[in-house]
Amino acid sequence: MMGDMTQLGSVMAVLMFVWASFRQLFPDEFRRDLRKYVNKVVSYVYPYVEITFHEYQVDAWFERSKAFMSIERYLSTNSSGMAKRLKANVVKDSESIVLSMEEYEEVEDEFNGIKVWWTSSKKVPQQRAFFSYRGDEENRYYKLTCRREHRDIITNKYLKYVLEEGKAIAVRTRQRKLYTNNKSEKWSSYRKNTWSHIVFEHPSTFDTIAMDPKKKKEILNDLMTFSKSKDYYKKVGKSWKRGYLLHGPPGTGKSSMIAAMANLLEYDIYDLELTSVKDNTDLRKLLIETSSKSIIVIEDIDCSLDLTGQRKEKKEESKEDKDDPIKKKVEEEEDKKKKGSEVTLSGLLNFIDGLWSACGSERLIVFTTNYVEKLDPALIRRGRMDKHIEMSYCCYETFKVLAKNYLDLESHELFETISKMLEETKMTPADVAESLMPKSDEESAEVCLNKLIKSLEVTKEEARLKAAIEDAKIKAEEKDNIDEKKDAKIADEEGVDEVSP
Repeated sequence: MMGDMTQLGSVMAVLMFVWASFRQLFPDEFRRDLRKYVNKVVSYVYPYVEITFHEYQVDAWFERSKAFMSIERYLSTNSSGMAKRLKANVVKDSESIVLSMEEYEEVEDEFNGIKVWWTSSKKVPQQRAFFSYRGDEENRYYKLTCRREHRDIITNKYLKYVLEEGKAIAVRTRQRKLYTNNKSEKWSSYRKNTWSHIVFEHPSTFDTIAMDPKKKKEILNDLMTFSKSKDYYKKVGKSWKRGYLLHGPPGTGKSSMIAAMANLLEYDIYDLELTSVKDNTDLRKLLIETSSKSIIVIEDIDCSLDLTGQRKEKKEESKEDKDDPIKKKVEEEEDKKKKGSEVTLSGLLNFIDGLWSACGSERLIVFTTNYVEKLDPALIRRGRMDKHIEMSYCCYETFKVLAKNYLDLESHELFETISKMLEETKMTPADVAESLMPKSDEESAEVCLNKLIKSLEVTKEEARLKAAIEDAKIKAEEKDNIDEKKDAKIADEEGVDEVSP
């Protein structure tokens, strides 16, 4: 045993001596040139082509390569079953586990009868930097190997198929999110924090939306047609986006409609708060940071800044104010503080359908308002807000949807009474739903329907009293106007008598 160890030590010593002698005789520059020529010779007889996809690219230091991520998703779904060594990652904001190839693992794939091989590897630098922007110095990469005669098919067709399939997998498996914009002054220059998000889990669907079935079907058809019209929009030269204006009284289901749209199309939602946006430039930055397959929402747009089209008259400056530059500057600063956001109507219009609006695709832009008549016509014209949807008071068809949802009823002897009362009384679907919702296990469906009838009676009486008060006010104003005219006429007549000779 001791003899064998001595012999092994002698061999190792000889090899180290030979290697040291080789490095002394042949400098680094010579060895690099030798390696280059050897690789060149080998390339003439090597029957394979190798393509490498790195996780990080030089021109995108902070972001992972989109190609790398698409390949990772494709291999995880289609080839991870053949790999012997896998690594597991838990998706953020969910409990799902994603399996992918471990480093230095190889799997085989086939495309149109052609076999290719994928290898997962990583390059570890000889010297680690003291500080790394990525947090990990190891550069992971995938290597694709195919035979040389299949090069054109693999590069022109197979890789395109892999990248598109990886994107499709990301859409199918992604956790949809609800975003809201951060205030402009809280943005950071070294990391993207323009938007904050939570997981979107709103239960609203078109089955639960309380609306006239004909109108609901019309909206459904419009949305599904839009989602399948990529080639059509490209043909007519328009960005693949569509604008919706939801208008109607509070409580008519505008927010629920937006959630139902998102659930139907499986889109993210970006809830844009205009008062938190500093100016038009920051508004464009927010648009750039939104993703495709999303709904950009501005709720209560009639209350968001001064975008109603009404312009305030500018106060005339007195001669003293013009001559006092300090006072003028103070007033300008005060006006700026009061104004807060400097987003203009023009900036918002460019946001909707200007050049910058084409930076993404497959988007819906939705405005909601309680008072459509207050909005500037330029903001809601066709081409910007392509479809106007009125979310109205509860009608009988809407009530039947709510009765089915809340009480699991499709008919009842009280339905006829409620139908007649809904024709005479304006009540929002939200108020009807509140009356139909059982407050305890002891409340039967009939009790809930009677609650609704009583609520309709109270609402009708309140509306009658309100109308009576308004009529009384109008009559009082008319009487005052008549009295003022009489007094003016008497005054005129007395004045004529006084000047008569």
